Amino acid sequence: MITQRNANVLAELDGELAFITLNRPEKRNALSLQTMEQLSAAMRAVGENSDIKVVILKANGPVFSAGHDLSEMLDRDLATYRHLFDVCVDTMETIQRIRQPVIAQVQGPATAAGCQLVATCDLAVAVDSAWFATPGVKIGLFCSTPMVAVSRAIGRKKTMEMLLTGDPVSANEALALGLVNRVVPAEKLESTTRELALKIAASSPYVVGLGKQAFYKQIDLPQHQAYEYTGEVMSQNAESKDAHEGISAFLEKRKPHWK
Repeated sequence: MITQRNANVLAELDGELAFITLNRPEKRNALSLQTMEQLSAAMRAVGENSDIKVVILKANGPVFSAGHDLSEMLDRDLATYRHLFDVCVDTMETIQRIRQPVIAQVQGPATAAGCQLVATCDLAVAVDSAWFATPGVKIGLFCSTPMVAVSRAIGRKKTMEMLLTGDPVSANEALALGLVNRVVPAEKLESTTRELALKIAASSPYVVGLGKQAFYKQIDLPQHQAYEYTGEVMSQNAESKDAHEGISAFLEKRKPHWK
């Protein structure tokens, strides 16, 4: 998992946690094609490692991510643009597809596809000076793919305002909207994110992975179909060794030992 220090995306392990870091600070961590490919590969590698329980996605430098690398988007043909956005979609879907929860540790502004990246992560902790925006409309490129993730994280009216005006929202407003889970001073960003990750890691990784997959599958289903699906998921979960161990540990007033 440990990568070369000059890579666009760094990955390293610390016990049960994996840290994946955007590493283009000189380019405001713009999501170039190569960066997205490396990010997808790192996430897939995490997903295949059963020893990893939680992933923390962070970034080097003052900006979390400024979105797509605009230098790659001038004077290209339609096939190139389609490939670029197909890779972007695959990157975002990979984050939600892997069984481990992914927490965005947001140390600075996240705009356009960078805002999409935060909205895509399962959870997000942001420094109080961070801000978020989908400003593509201002440069003639509507943030259509970021819209998918952002509109699923916050309400329709506010999403449309962000998309149509390009105006930023502060970290505290993002918290109120549900785009992030915690807002903290800079000196507490790493410790708060790690604390949240370790709290999740204390639970059964099988159960957490099952729950994450079920969440994304049911969220857009009609209510009756969602209940049918999650009822089956809970039935299979209840039959599992970890459910039996967890219930027994609770009744016996002891810590569970996950299977």
